[in-house]
Amino acid sequence: MEITVPDYPKAIICVAPHTSNWDFIVGELAIRSVGRKAGFMMKSSWFFFPLGYLLKAIGGIPVVRSGKKSSLVDAMVHKFTSTDHLVVAITPEGTRKPTAKWHTGFLRIAYEANIPVCLAVIDFRMKRAMIHDTLTLTGDIDADMAAVKKYYKPFTGKHPANFITDL
Repeated sequence: MEITVPDYPKAIICVAPHTSNWDFIVGELAIRSVGRKAGFMMKSSWFFFPLGYLLKAIGGIPVVRSGKKSSLVDAMVHKFTSTDHLVVAITPEGTRKPTAKWHTGFLRIAYEANIPVCLAVIDFRMKRAMIHDTLTLTGDIDADMAAVKKYYKPFTGKHPANFITDL
């Protein structure tokens, strides 16, 4: 694990590639191996008894994926603005399946809460996890997402065919 970014009191850690459930285990062990912690967002169906208690204890935030109009972005902005310390890891792909349509919510949360986005990599080909860069947000979601995808393009997930950085 290599981390060169500051230990921000509030931040989003954008994690990619996300092609396997192993990404969670490797990421959690990697961040804790250097004495840091990060919460994480995970679909609510994983928070069943008794696993749900463990996931919440290590920082899990259940995400309900329904057609309801409640805003996850607004809820997370509120969480960030109402606390002194919160670091959350988010996978922009939102799935382990191949997809070129990455979620932009993490960019909107960071922009609205005025917090940094650290770019974390779990590269299975090189057998390393790292957080070396912080994204400079422009406020232009499309441009920022293009920069994120360009950053992650050279890296390889556990299942390379499932990692798509096309725009």
